[in-house]
Amino acid sequence: MHIVIAPDSFKECLTAMEVAEALADGLRTALPDAHCELVPMADGGEGTTATLLQALGGERVDVEVHGPLGGKTWAYFGLIDQGKTAVMEMAEASGLHLVPPDQRNPLLTSSFGTGELIEAALTRGAQRIVLGIGGSATNDGGAGMLMALGATLLDQTGAPIALGGAALAMLASLDLSTLDARLAQVQIDIACDVTNPLCGERGASAVFGPQKGASPEQVIQLDQALLHFGAMLAGQSGRDALNHPGTGAAGGLGAGLFAGLGAELRPGIELVIDTVQLEDKIAAADLVLTGEGRIDHQTIYGKTPFGVAQVAQRLGKPVIAVAGSVGEGYEIVHQHGINAVFSISPGPQSLLQALASGKEQLTRTARNIGEMLKLPAR
Repeated sequence: MHIVIAPDSFKECLTAMEVAEALADGLRTALPDAHCELVPMADGGEGTTATLLQALGGERVDVEVHGPLGGKTWAYFGLIDQGKTAVMEMAEASGLHLVPPDQRNPLLTSSFGTGELIEAALTRGAQRIVLGIGGSATNDGGAGMLMALGATLLDQTGAPIALGGAALAMLASLDLSTLDARLAQVQIDIACDVTNPLCGERGASAVFGPQKGASPEQVIQLDQALLHFGAMLAGQSGRDALNHPGTGAAGGLGAGLFAGLGAELRPGIELVIDTVQLEDKIAAADLVLTGEGRIDHQTIYGKTPFGVAQVAQRLGKPVIAVAGSVGEGYEIVHQHGINAVFSISPGPQSLLQALASGKEQLTRTARNIGEMLKLPAR
């Protein structure tokens, strides 16, 4: 039996690779002749870079960049596919976790460091960039990122505008022709799991600004600044920076990437599936095993088990999912390619107990699944 094991991580417990290894250990105990192919997965969020490096092999590249408030910080990206593809997360350079709670101010925070991360990948010869854009500290529409890559953003005096979301209101001229020429030769794919537009009641400032420290008054100020910037960006690029789904992601970084760099915004799980060539692997399998920390009614909205099951369903392959916990409405997944769901929990226990015993419970559950697979068909 050829079994593809393609789980996400169990947050705060095990990485995707550790989950896959634990499941394989259990299956092999029951099915010693089974061929287990480990394909650790992610949905484009935190940890995607590390997961892809583990799944495909590659090189980690550490780069010193400017953080959200301008101070220096270290970030990294991965090179896979013989160095042709760079995988990275904007949160590494411009993430909310880099700013202490009492210093969070989206009027000032900038995506400049994300641009430096992209530039470093260009310098290493990447021909494709896969970029996850969750967890940002910024609300600058990607202006800082564009400036780091050579775009010219000037105020009425002809001086470069300051970094940060508030400074966009001072923008008098925008020139994308000065961007790094190497960008024209690179495919940029963005892992973006929100569909918010740049501005308005569903826009970057209104929906995501408060969690980054914006007051109600600052939300209005930032939204007006982004509206001004987005209109200029659309006029310069010919792409709808204001209304295209996902342009409001990561404080408007989606707009800067989509309209400024010509990037494509795609669901994160789709990008990961393509990058690890999951379809080819599942096509050769008899069974697929997937999972993540929790499976419930929200799983069908772009989570890893759903994405894996969609591929398997197209190919006519059965799918079994395991989870740390199974929540309300989980049964909906049976309509989307997941044939069976197993909780690894042996019974009532605290969260700390569950986290401490995660590996053992995964292995135990996988062994039980393997023993079940040995039952003769009737």
